[in-house]
Amino acid sequence: MKRSFVISLLLVLLTNGLVWGQLTMKKQQDGIKIVDGSSNVLFYQMHPLNKDGAYERCNYIHPLWGLNGKVLTEDFPADHLHHRGVFWAWHQVWIGDKRIGDPWEIKDFDQEITEIEFMKDPDETVWLKSEVLWSSDKWKKNGKPKPYIQEKVAIHVHKSSLKYRRIDFEISLLALEENVRIGGSEDKKGYGGFSVRMILPDDVQFSGKNGSIKPLETAVESEGFVKISGSLGKGNSKAGIVILDNKENPGYPQNLILREKNSMQNMAWPGAEPVALSTTKPLVLKYSLIVYSGKMNAKKIAKLLDE
Repeated sequence: MKRSFVISLLLVLLTNGLVWGQLTMKKQQDGIKIVDGSSNVLFYQMHPLNKDGAYERCNYIHPLWGLNGKVLTEDFPADHLHHRGVFWAWHQVWIGDKRIGDPWEIKDFDQEITEIEFMKDPDETVWLKSEVLWSSDKWKKNGKPKPYIQEKVAIHVHKSSLKYRRIDFEISLLALEENVRIGGSEDKKGYGGFSVRMILPDDVQFSGKNGSIKPLETAVESEGFVKISGSLGKGNSKAGIVILDNKENPGYPQNLILREKNSMQNMAWPGAEPVALSTTKPLVLKYSLIVYSGKMNAKKIAKLLDE
């Protein structure tokens, strides 16, 4: 994976952190850590990581911390080494009738972060924005891999309340070649898209607007969000993560792939059938994570979904 970066910010100011209200962004060796006061929020992986030279990845979140400082995500888990914290990836990438890579399993796939930008809103929330190029050894020009998708990511971090913290994600995909398509796994599961590889306690539970959701081997229908709860807080107290689907997303509400152990939680879109990407109008996908402690009722989640 390439290691060249064009960073559109003053790194010297980030050496010791930029403080905007309670939220702080700190440049570290491999990426950016966001801190809320004295509490860690998330780490954005800029520089590529690999395990014994394989599964090289960047452009994802790990760790994601809970409100009490407990790490909620996993990276390089033994059962699925390609899983990585909070990530967004697809199994299928086609250009015309040629399959050129599998970003989900990180096969014949490379990402290069070309730009990083930080912004502050008047309400003291902060944005982390990046521009990423996708390429593959199976798609070359003049003997060199040629980028075929431009990805833009905007991560909007809100100040936390006593009970929860909200993090919004906007992922924009623009084809740089004609006839580019992306899709999920080519089976009944159809997994691929926005995913969270989180630590799963033995008492993990899933619920939606109408109560408990039972994970199945294949996708289950969504009601716009899924709440994942269990002994995830300090001292095994109750805490969890809510994954919110945005009402502007294609296929809303997107189906869910849910797992009680040894896997990720996934907003599975578009499924097994690939969709085309435009060279002029980006595909935009929006999701939010609500990291909470204690209880989070469906009424409150529905209000956040409407926002």
